[in-house]
Amino acid sequence: MAAASTRLTALRARGAIPGFGASLGVTLLWLGLIVLVPLAALAVRPWELGVQGVLRSLAEPRVLAALRLSFLASLAAAAVNLPIGLLLAWVLVRDRFPGRRLLDGAIDLPFALPTAVAGLALTALYAPEGWLGAPLGALGLKVAYTPLGVGIAMLFVGLPFVVRSVEPVLRDLPREAEEAAATLGANRLQTLLRVVLPALMPALLAGFAMAFARGLGEYGSVIFIAGNMPMVSEIAPLLITIRLEQYDYAGAAAVGLAMLLLAFMILLLLNWLQRWGRAK
Repeated sequence: MAAASTRLTALRARGAIPGFGASLGVTLLWLGLIVLVPLAALAVRPWELGVQGVLRSLAEPRVLAALRLSFLASLAAAAVNLPIGLLLAWVLVRDRFPGRRLLDGAIDLPFALPTAVAGLALTALYAPEGWLGAPLGALGLKVAYTPLGVGIAMLFVGLPFVVRSVEPVLRDLPREAEEAAATLGANRLQTLLRVVLPALMPALLAGFAMAFARGLGEYGSVIFIAGNMPMVSEIAPLLITIRLEQYDYAGAAAVGLAMLLLAFMILLLLNWLQRWGRAK
């Protein structure tokens, strides 16, 4: 009995994957080749212009406008997707209705649909003569070829991240806490705000971060509906592509580095908020 217990303890200590050093080495090598080396190249290339050249490149009004549109539209789209994604996840987990599986599969369409196809479809819908663009235009609201169109494209690609982040946590959330709150006299809104949302907050923040990151780097589904007008509806990824086509590799890398640093700071803040929410 003691020998079996000792052997079980040794197996647990050893783990399922043999060779910790080898597995760690392969992991770090793969991470370095796929992630760290490209990021290092991106960080080094802009400084060919010198410090003044990098600052001058980033201070151009066209660059500032593109960065502002990309970041603000990504943040706004992720914020709008937060309550909508929560509602969809709630309906899929807690309710049973005809067509539920069809709705569940439709949520994953932005994952599988080529981004260029999504961009063409959104442009056809929201163009001035489109099915949705025409009635909206009659109301004085133009969507295609405006920053609003950029936001709608980011809404489309970011929604599944919020739904799929919240759904498993909501499925595993015990209903006893909600029943206990109701027993103690809490109404539905109080139960939602004080019982359900605190438990879902880390998952909501994770979904928000992924939706933001996807929207920030999105290209194919945005460029068609954006119209790509400088200072109006031009996104930063498109500006990077334009500079590459002009053989301005250092200038393109400077814009990419600025996006990387700003996105990293925002994601770092979201990660801190997620940890803070779990610790409470």
